[in-house]
Amino acid sequence: MRFLAALSLILSVAALSACSPQNETAAVDGEPMVSPILTSDDAKDPFSYAQPEVARVTHVALDLALDFAQENVSGTATLDILAADGADTVILDTMGLIISSITDETGSDLPFELGEANDGMGAPLTVSMGRKRQIVIAYTSGPKARALQWLVPEQTAGGKHPYLLSQGQPTLNRTWIPTQDSPGIRQTWEAKITAPEPLTVVMSGLSGGDPVEADKGRRAFTFAMDKPVAPYLIAIAAGDIVFQPLGPRSGVWTEPVMLDKAAAELADTEKMIAAAEELYGEYRWGRYDMIVLPPSFPYGGMENPVMTFLTPTFIAGDRSLTGLVAHELAHSWSGNLVTNANWSDSWLNEGTTSYFENRIIEKLYGEKRASQERALNFAAMEETIAEKGSDSDITALHLTGDNAAPEGGTSGVIYDKGANFLHTVEAIVGREKFDEWLESWFDRHAFEPATSAMFLADLRKNLIKGDAALEAKLMLDEWVYEPGLPSNALRPDPAAFAEVDKAAEAYAASRTLDKAVWANWTSAERLRLLSKLPKQLPDEELAKLDRDLGLTASANNEILFVWLNLALQNRYEPAVQLAESFLATVGRRKFVAPLFKTLVEQDDWGKPIAKRIYAKTRSSYHSVTTGTVDAVVLDGK
Repeated sequence: MRFLAALSLILSVAALSACSPQNETAAVDGEPMVSPILTSDDAKDPFSYAQPEVARVTHVALDLALDFAQENVSGTATLDILAADGADTVILDTMGLIISSITDETGSDLPFELGEANDGMGAPLTVSMGRKRQIVIAYTSGPKARALQWLVPEQTAGGKHPYLLSQGQPTLNRTWIPTQDSPGIRQTWEAKITAPEPLTVVMSGLSGGDPVEADKGRRAFTFAMDKPVAPYLIAIAAGDIVFQPLGPRSGVWTEPVMLDKAAAELADTEKMIAAAEELYGEYRWGRYDMIVLPPSFPYGGMENPVMTFLTPTFIAGDRSLTGLVAHELAHSWSGNLVTNANWSDSWLNEGTTSYFENRIIEKLYGEKRASQERALNFAAMEETIAEKGSDSDITALHLTGDNAAPEGGTSGVIYDKGANFLHTVEAIVGREKFDEWLESWFDRHAFEPATSAMFLADLRKNLIKGDAALEAKLMLDEWVYEPGLPSNALRPDPAAFAEVDKAAEAYAASRTLDKAVWANWTSAERLRLLSKLPKQLPDEELAKLDRDLGLTASANNEILFVWLNLALQNRYEPAVQLAESFLATVGRRKFVAPLFKTLVEQDDWGKPIAKRIYAKTRSSYHSVTTGTVDAVVLDGK
């Protein structure tokens, strides 16, 4: 295993005292890059115990064994530390880790103290390192480490081997890696992972080649990430998984029985990479591989570098839901390349990425699909703002107070309002100028953290360039710092769903739909129609809708989810069995939490159903999902 030497005093002073990012990510004598630390008040992370301006982690080297019987990882994490003159301690983030020892690189013990745990943050680990700048932590992950989900064979598609997957965003990687777990403290990393045969391990770093034999029927896999990334982007999966190339720099991993379907759905991946590069410059991570995970994965996708994690629920058989793939790919620029310094500016990741995703969709599939998806997202944004209140602080892009917690925002704002902000700027300044600026933003801040203030300052310096009239038109501060929707917001083209909206109006009047028209509609058009249906429908109309449109049999999980939600809102008994089956096989929080919420809201009819189903399914969900659903079902909220 390779470990890094401490960097020069000049680099130490420059990186640790930086109040704004350096123009170039530092590299000295061939050593890997070291990203700057932002020290402005708006860049500090209250959800990390770290004090990076004093001592910060620059590189993590993991040597871990996976134990499926005990459901833990154990081994060592070797951390390279960059510290200010005179600094003799470093503070790390941990949650539930069992620390055996901490030594320097020579094996000499270093004193350490594990502080009091704070719910949601874990406990600070303070290491007295003296003048040493490399520490070796021997540890084991605690029981039920929240980032890790251990699946028994019956929870996999193949049914023969166990499976492990991780989900670190936003602050869960501290449950299996002792490091400074903050998005603004970027780190390079490497790993040696041993797992029992015949399981295969993948990680969000470039593979070191074929596995090698280890002791007692185990194999060792090696990985490296030589570019500094936010620590939540270190990810692992292990199981009965195989690989199929999709192009010269892309491919898909998944269980053997899923491989053909997954590869067919992802056939446009190389085209997506090329489209993204045409828009905003070189793809800088080497490979773009994906792993299609078991359905318990709590998100649609997670943009882990070089190994995007995907839910199988995006597989519809017609590539109608591959906007998810475009979104995770776009994160390779917005989010992974330039990362929000803390969680108050999550929109910098998700809003910019949602905008970028739509541009990829337009380039590959045309303006009609792109405009329809923009319209759906605009409607979601309006619904969120209406629900929260247009004067509520949670509808601002830059979040403050309790809203600035790692998961304190809402998707309708962080994703959709963020994207609409950029669509609005593009419409006002012109696409060519905006694209030139956005690509230059990615270039100027590559492999660095950023804040909303930096984003706006860059816009003003490099796009507005002192044009007072343009500044007034853009309303930048109102977009970012104030709640609600600014008056200059770009609204969707009314023609995007003209035919669908007409059909919805006709249904409201006649309660009939043209099945042939539905059959030729896009996924977005079908979702739009379902969203426009009356919220209260009798059983006979729900049955006819299901019969005519084939909703229960839909292979599109987005459509199936909307249908189930509508049916349960109306206490439609024939949908309960399907809902139970769906909730037993899908762990994606986007689907699971709203369906349970809908059931609970149906009081004496739905609450008993929700509690019965959740008692059976809870153990199959990732902690990200249970963390939300527990509050709905178990607390009765």
